[in-house]
Amino acid sequence: MLNRILSKFIVSALAVGALTTAHSQDLTKTLRVVPQADLKILDPIWTTAFVTRNHGYMIYDTLFGLDGQGKVQPQMVDTYSTSPDGLTWTFTLRKGLAFSNGKPVTSADVIPSITRWGKRDVFGQKMFEAMSSFDAIDDNSFKMVFKTPFPMVLDALSKPSGSAAFIMEKSAASTPADKQITEYIGSGPYVFKQDEYSPGAKIVYTKNTSYVPRSEPASGTAGGKQVFVDRVEWVILKDAQTMSNAIANDEIDMIEWMPAEQYATFKANPKLELIKPTPAGLFDLHLNHLVPPFDNPKIAQAAIMAINQEALLRAQLVNKDLYRTCVSIYPCDSAIASSDAVYFTGKPQFEAAKKLLKEAGYDGKPVVLLYPADFAVINKFPPVMAQLLKQAGFNVDMQAMDWSSLVTRRTIKEPADKGGWNMFITGWSPGDTMNPLFFPPLTGNGEKGWFGWTTDPKLEQLKTDYMAATDAAERKKIAAAIQVEVYEMGIFAPLGNFDFYSVLRKGVVTGLVQAPVNVFWNLKKN
Repeated sequence: MLNRILSKFIVSALAVGALTTAHSQDLTKTLRVVPQADLKILDPIWTTAFVTRNHGYMIYDTLFGLDGQGKVQPQMVDTYSTSPDGLTWTFTLRKGLAFSNGKPVTSADVIPSITRWGKRDVFGQKMFEAMSSFDAIDDNSFKMVFKTPFPMVLDALSKPSGSAAFIMEKSAASTPADKQITEYIGSGPYVFKQDEYSPGAKIVYTKNTSYVPRSEPASGTAGGKQVFVDRVEWVILKDAQTMSNAIANDEIDMIEWMPAEQYATFKANPKLELIKPTPAGLFDLHLNHLVPPFDNPKIAQAAIMAINQEALLRAQLVNKDLYRTCVSIYPCDSAIASSDAVYFTGKPQFEAAKKLLKEAGYDGKPVVLLYPADFAVINKFPPVMAQLLKQAGFNVDMQAMDWSSLVTRRTIKEPADKGGWNMFITGWSPGDTMNPLFFPPLTGNGEKGWFGWTTDPKLEQLKTDYMAATDAAERKKIAAAIQVEVYEMGIFAPLGNFDFYSVLRKGVVTGLVQAPVNVFWNLKKN
């Protein structure tokens, strides 16, 4: 008991310390934001964790972006062209591009950056499989030559989430793809203050005075990424009530992801404004197909049959205004949503699951469910999921840890009883789910793929077919076939759709950009 009291005291002291430090700054030029999670992994190519992706957007830029209508727009690129046969793509960078240390951005930085990204990102892997060469023409121009036409080059380079194709300095970009970078010199609107980096308390960014934004208005992840403050502080507060108290008392200016249990409180406070910065997202249950028992698709299907979307969503999101049940692996309001979910209904099928387990020879060995106890956005899901799995006949070992530990743990390929894992739950933004080739879990290339490492040649072929399709109707048909394959193999399953909200001090913070991911440029503090 005493240890718990002391732990709470220490956490509170750290939070107060972070806020007090913020007050020592010029608050008219300092924007204080509570990010959706603590930032402990700094390499946005090494992980698909949202907080690391958002950190990437703070300090790096991309060759292309997606505007507010979902259309690809040049970002760091000035002009580009394609040969008549579609095999050669040529690009020229905008003039004046520079890293935060003042060095110019050149082809020598772009090529290793995109190459490293292409070794880890599932869409990038597809692009490089089709490519025969990737070379510099001069310092500001480069070209890609393909063995066969790859019509979705711009889609790949503008991919907004999972791993976005961020441009880094050559020295960092030359880091092996399976190792994390240790240098953080960016090509984007902010500078990462490594000397003030304090995970668990505060992460600091300052305006990149070497950055040259585009002239167009900010739109999605495209357009002019203007910075109107001198300093952005990510203040790490993990408790929902602490967040609520801090923004009500003007100690912070913005909460990136509203904790659902405070929805009614925030909505009733006239000093606060709730804004949906992105379209609806998804929560999913992910299974490890590399090790037993979910290397057996029947056992994976049994786990999926245990899902009770309504119970899970109600436990996590509390208010029905914030969620919708949905059997599609894509957002239900998206153009590629499908109702063909084979056996999956979103409602528990315990007897059918038990029958499958018996047929598949499940031996009763515990399945390890990772439980990010500190992550308010998803930490109500695992206890409910554990109970559902037990009712379906599984022996469940739910292991508690912080979110950053989970993000590291899910990279381990050993069996669950040797430090690995069997299942975890996470959320996805529309920037991930709007296109099957954007969505990291949709991989069937084994250990080269996303965490879960499914081997499924049919899925890979369907993705190739999707890339080759030339009209929306054909792509929708293939997207539906991909969904069927996901359920047949038991790769993962949706828990439902949810609405993101950011909480802002009304009239104090303005300029929030609507985008497929959360972005922090264009914000003004009044």
